[in-house]
Amino acid sequence: MQKWTQKFLAAVLGAAFVAAGAQPAFAGQVETKANAQTEGKVKMTGDKSLYDRLGGKKAIATVVDEFVANVAADARINKFFAATAADPKRMATFKGNLVDQICQAGGGPCKYAGKSMKEAHAGMGVSTADFSALVEDLVKALDKLKVGEKEKNELLSVLGPMKSDIVEKP
Repeated sequence: MQKWTQKFLAAVLGAAFVAAGAQPAFAGQVETKANAQTEGKVKMTGDKSLYDRLGGKKAIATVVDEFVANVAADARINKFFAATAADPKRMATFKGNLVDQICQAGGGPCKYAGKSMKEAHAGMGVSTADFSALVEDLVKALDKLKVGEKEKNELLSVLGPMKSDIVEKP
């Protein structure tokens, strides 16, 4: 396992435990429950929001496009997205929801209006290995687009707690 993947998985697991205890994931972080969809906005004290540091909505959309392309090419998990990939309207909605989710979670002006993660993934049988593959595809997109380590770690720590609503089997 690559060093970055190990660090990420540790950060995700740590963030999940931290979120369960309703404590900030790291010193200086402020979390609020914006809604049940995104686990809240995160802003480092004294810094621009994660949304701003990622480059705003257009940059987030670029990350989502790259991420979705990675998932589509990933034989380990692309079966979960086959129906969405086959329908252009459904794919546009899917990408739009991802952009809004990341935007809102990063402290941006967007409002995620999609299903809860639990509802969206119910009955899919997503395993821990499937979730890890998805995370690898996201990290690959972030690395390709040269997202900074601070922003990458912060984004992953915001999204990581969703794992418990997505994974249904070990």
